[in-house]
Amino acid sequence: MAQRKDRRLLAAYRLPQGKACDLSRRDTLDETFFAKAEKQTAREALAEDEERLQELQRVLYAQARHAILVILQGPDTAGKDGTIRHVMGPLNPQGVRVTSFKQPNEVELSHDYLWRVHHCIPPRGYIGIFNRSHYEDILVPTVFGGVADKELTRRYRQIRDFERHLSENGVTLLKFYLHISKQEQKKRLQERLDLPRKNWKFDPDDLRNRAQWSALRGAYEQILTRCNRPWAPWYVIPADRKWYRDFLVGRILRRTLEGLNLRYPQAATDLQSVTIED
Repeated sequence: MAQRKDRRLLAAYRLPQGKACDLSRRDTLDETFFAKAEKQTAREALAEDEERLQELQRVLYAQARHAILVILQGPDTAGKDGTIRHVMGPLNPQGVRVTSFKQPNEVELSHDYLWRVHHCIPPRGYIGIFNRSHYEDILVPTVFGGVADKELTRRYRQIRDFERHLSENGVTLLKFYLHISKQEQKKRLQERLDLPRKNWKFDPDDLRNRAQWSALRGAYEQILTRCNRPWAPWYVIPADRKWYRDFLVGRILRRTLEGLNLRYPQAATDLQSVTIED
């Protein structure tokens, strides 16, 4: 029963293949699997998922056959940092690599735009998390310019090919778009101004980006449509409610790892013949 429900959950938030993404048709306050009154139940479910993820991570590391790459994208304040903290926080940090992609520096700009991304891909046995990613190299120039249209078209193809290459070489990709409303973003930005403990989060660029809300939304819809492939699917996660966002990401990550049929490797030697001296 639970697995059937989870199959419906994955299908509900995974973008269908071959169809244009229209974010206006997806509710940022969606409560298909848990209503607001069931907030505590959702948190308990996440706690169970986190415990299971810790077990799966140990096997993933020991087997060293698969790598997991979680990509988090979304507007400012959508909760990329919070998702990492609340969902992946309990994992063993020795087996997790988090990369936050900022504006490229001089060295990075001297290489092709995927150069800085490729050497951050997690090795087999590890879980990698990208807080923003190579998609910024389409998103930003689409909205703010700086790259010719022909080059942007090539980047879509190159990213699709790049992700297929990763998938065919042992990397399982999970791409999450954290879907937040403009009203909720305003509320969270205002909190960063009003609450001293959140002042450090405020970035004037957030207001510049907010002024381009429609353009950024349109650019994201193109990315979600054109870079959604079976080997690298996009999930659109309603993110106005942080607890529901966290539950969904945790459950999808858990079911993805379980689907890899992970097993502890057999010992290279016959352990029955090993004697430990006093």
